[in-house]
Amino acid sequence: YADALSKSILFFEGQRSGFLPQDQRITWRENSGLGDGWMVNTDLTGGYYDAGDNVKFGFPMAFTTTMLAWSVIEFGDLMPTGELRNALVAIRWATDYLLKTVSQPDRIFVQVGDPIIDHNCWERPEDMDTARTVYTVDAP
Repeated sequence: YADALSKSILFFEGQRSGFLPQDQRITWRENSGLGDGWMVNTDLTGGYYDAGDNVKFGFPMAFTTTMLAWSVIEFGDLMPTGELRNALVAIRWATDYLLKTVSQPDRIFVQVGDPIIDHNCWERPEDMDTARTVYTVDAP
């Protein structure tokens, strides 16, 4: 199971959006989505792309992050030190982004990217040239 755990955490690094850190283990990935949120004057860089596409769905990302955090709470003491650190970094990557999505009163930014457009144009995140539409949920 150690190899499966390692690869499942590594998968998160492959899905990263934004300015990638120097210690990024997926070396073929580069910075992407650096203008996310400019249409709404909000920095929405970071977070994770979903399901192999270039859309950032906030609610699935929040759920995934919750489950990852819960697994660290429950089983972190059984994880090798390096993998525990990688899991914590993955959680932090998501939570830093999720905090940006609730940075305005009475508004949550729930999605970046249009899945219809995105799914008609498969490309690397680094090469995105499709609209990065931002979707919100506003309080009444």
